[in-house]
Amino acid sequence: MRLVRLAQQPSRVAEDVRAALASLGRGSNVVGGVALVGASPVDGRPVEAVVVMPKGILIVIGVDLPDPALKLEAPLGGPWKADGWPLVHGDTSINPATDALSLSAACTHKIADVAPGAGPIGTIIAVGPYVETVDQPAADLAGSVRVLYPTATTMLAATVSLATAPRPRSVQQARELIAALAPDAPPMPEEMLLGEGFSAYSDDEPTVIRENPLVAIAPTVPVQHPGKAKRPAKPAVPPIKPVQAAPPVQPVQQAVAAKPAPPARQTPPPAAAPTEPSSKKSHQSKTVKWLPVAAIGLLIVLLVAAISVASGGDDTASTQTPPPPTPATSPPPPSSSAVENIQFTSRASAADQKCASHAYGDVQSSLQQTSCAGVKRASFASSIDGRAAAVTIAVVEFPNTEQATAFKAAADTPGGGGILDLATETNQWQGDVPVFEGAAYQSSLDGKSVRLVQVVWVPGPSTADDPGLVRGAKAALELPVNG
Repeated sequence: MRLVRLAQQPSRVAEDVRAALASLGRGSNVVGGVALVGASPVDGRPVEAVVVMPKGILIVIGVDLPDPALKLEAPLGGPWKADGWPLVHGDTSINPATDALSLSAACTHKIADVAPGAGPIGTIIAVGPYVETVDQPAADLAGSVRVLYPTATTMLAATVSLATAPRPRSVQQARELIAALAPDAPPMPEEMLLGEGFSAYSDDEPTVIRENPLVAIAPTVPVQHPGKAKRPAKPAVPPIKPVQAAPPVQPVQQAVAAKPAPPARQTPPPAAAPTEPSSKKSHQSKTVKWLPVAAIGLLIVLLVAAISVASGGDDTASTQTPPPPTPATSPPPPSSSAVENIQFTSRASAADQKCASHAYGDVQSSLQQTSCAGVKRASFASSIDGRAAAVTIAVVEFPNTEQATAFKAAADTPGGGGILDLATETNQWQGDVPVFEGAAYQSSLDGKSVRLVQVVWVPGPSTADDPGLVRGAKAALELPVNG
C-alpha cells in the first residue's frame, strides 16, 4: 500500500493509523492501494485517511478516548463502555463515534457523486490511545463500519473484509478518483498503480488482444536426420583401434608361412606340386583371416580384466569407508541454534534490497530517505523458561556507519515503527501466529549494520519489560541470520 501525506491528521490516534497503514507494505503482496493520509473529501473536515483500493474504498476516522482501556464495548447505535464505565461525547451524542459516523456519511455521498459506481465503501473508526479488545455487536459487524484500535493485524482484517468488489478498478479509474478526492496529490505512474493491484483495463473499456501471427502456424516437430537414424549405437567396448593394428601383422605372418614354400617346389613327385601350393595358400588365408579376430578377442579379455580389477578396487575402497556416526554423536541440525541455554528453531529466512517495503512507521520513512545496502530477516520459534516464544530479527546494512547510527536512533524511538516479521508475511509459522505487540525489543550496531530483535510469547499477551522476553531478546542478538 502506498501512503501519500497530504495534511496533518486531526486526532491523537492518527499516528497509530499511519503506522498501521504503513505496516501493510508497498505493492499488492499484502493489501494494495493508495492511502491519502489527511485527505478532506468534505471541505474543511479532514479525516485520518481515505484508502483507495483496487476492490473498494475505506474512510478512516480517528476517535480519541479519555483513557486507555482493556475492553471497549462499541455498539454503533448505543452508548459505549470502557472497562464497564459509560463513555459520553457531548450533550446530544449517543457515543463518541456519533460525529465520526456523520462525517463518514458525508464522505460517502461525496465519493458517490464524483465516482458513481465506485464499489463498496467502508468506514473504519480508529479508537485510541490504546484499546486491547473492541467488542462490536454481530449486527454491526455485518455492516460496513468497523471499530478498532489500529494495528497491523486489525487494519489488515478490516481492509480484507470491507473491500469486496468482484473485480479490481482500472488504473484510469483510480487516477480519476484520487484526483477528485485529493487534488493536491502528486501524479502516480501507471507502473506504480499496477504494482498496487489496479488493473490495466476496466469493464467498460475494450481490451485489445494482440495475437502473435506466428501462433496460427501449426507447430512443427524436428525430424531426426536419416543419416543419424541409420548409424548404429556405439558398443560398450569400442573395438576400433585393434582392427587398425591388425593389418601390420599380416605381412609378417604371410612371410613366416611362405618360408616353407621353396622346399615344396623341390619335391620329386611332379603330380604333388600343383596341389600342395593351393592347400598351403588356403591354410595361409584362413590363418590370416582369423588373426584380427583373435587379436580383438584378446584385447576384449584384457579390457574386461582391467575393468574387473578397477571395480574390485572401488569395492575394496568402499568397504573401507568408516560407518556413519550414530545419531547420538551427530551434530544438531543447522536450523536449530542454542544461545545462553535458549533453543532457537528457524522458521523462515530471506534477504533482499527492498528495505522500506518491509518496514512500517517512522522506520519506513527513515529507510525511504536513506538508501540501504540490503536487509536480512529471520523468524525463530523458541522456548524460554518452558514457555513458547516467537522471535523476529532484521539486520539492515547501510553504505556507511553514519547512516546506520541514524537509523538505529530512529528504530530505538518508542512507537517509531519497525521491520515486519518474515514468517508472518510468508505464512510459515506452525500453529498460533504470533502478534508482535508489547514485544521485548533489543538492537545492536555493528559497523555498517543494525540488528533489530523483537520477542513475544505465543500465545500472548506480552510486555516489553518481561524478564524472560528481555533475556530471549538479548540472546537473539547473537543468533546467526542467513538470508
